[in-house]
Amino acid sequence: MDFSYSPEQLELRARAAALAADIMVHEEACEEGNGLPAEVHAEVAERVRERGLAAINMPAEWGGAGLGVLDQVIVQEQLGQLTNALWDMVWRPANALRACSEEQRERYLLPGIRGERRDCVAVTERDAGSDPTAIATTAERVDGGFRIDGEKWFVTVGDAADYLIVLAMVVPERAPTLFLVDKDTPGVSVLRTPRYMHTFVYEHPEFGFDGVFVGEDAVLGAIGQGYELTRDWFVEERLMIAARAVGASERALRVASGWAAGRVQGGKPIVEHQLIGAMIADSVVDISLNRALLQQVAWEADAGMPRKQLHAKAAVVKLAASEAGGRVIDRAVQILGGRG
Repeated sequence: MDFSYSPEQLELRARAAALAADIMVHEEACEEGNGLPAEVHAEVAERVRERGLAAINMPAEWGGAGLGVLDQVIVQEQLGQLTNALWDMVWRPANALRACSEEQRERYLLPGIRGERRDCVAVTERDAGSDPTAIATTAERVDGGFRIDGEKWFVTVGDAADYLIVLAMVVPERAPTLFLVDKDTPGVSVLRTPRYMHTFVYEHPEFGFDGVFVGEDAVLGAIGQGYELTRDWFVEERLMIAARAVGASERALRVASGWAAGRVQGGKPIVEHQLIGAMIADSVVDISLNRALLQQVAWEADAGMPRKQLHAKAAVVKLAASEAGGRVIDRAVQILGGRG
């Protein structure tokens, strides 16, 4: 087993770092404006295409970058150094869309790979978060298709997306099924766009579905396959969240360490004070351990680990890396003191 990056992976990491630098110049404007104007999104999209990092999780034969899981992790770690979730401007269609029929692929996925359309995933509800079996949104069979009724919460990118991937229970058998629903379909509405403690380049609206009619061709995959496709999406997303947490931790530590080396208090740089040095050391350990764990599980995913086992390991990695990120950033805030 070789844990070193190949020359191709080193080049990929450099490309991802360059793209992150291209986007980083927009951080303050996003913070001040609670988002970015359309012209900036267009500019960033061009940078994404130029760097060859559009739809990194989609097969090359469909126009994606065709990267494996470990290569995607390498990219996402670099993008994770961006504040205000600017990494999300580098589009990566939901992997559930690989289940598209040929017609659906032409209508939804291929334009999404090109950056011409944007999906959002609508799974969570008021009473169904980590337990998707509690989903209350229903899809009733009617002539020519289905009628969808319900609500969805925390639909990230719902403001910018033009269609939704909706998890609903086909009744009466309560078969969990994914549906492709254009946002301008009659009966689809934004109920509320909550405010959060963070600034995100996109929003997380709550959507209502009131008698929304979709044809039989709106089913993604097969009736009853919704949980399976959603779990696959969760696995990939959890690993990428972990990668971005490692990247965010790396940047926070770099900022804090640079500050500590130049900030003089008590007659010497504060990095020479034992407590500050210990905080930096603990952060290095957090980052190193979680990067190693993340890359191991990503390698195992590429090697064909059984999905049930991978699902569990991805959850472990996400939890470990995100909690470590919280610790690293808390220490960085303390090191910077009032400027934190």
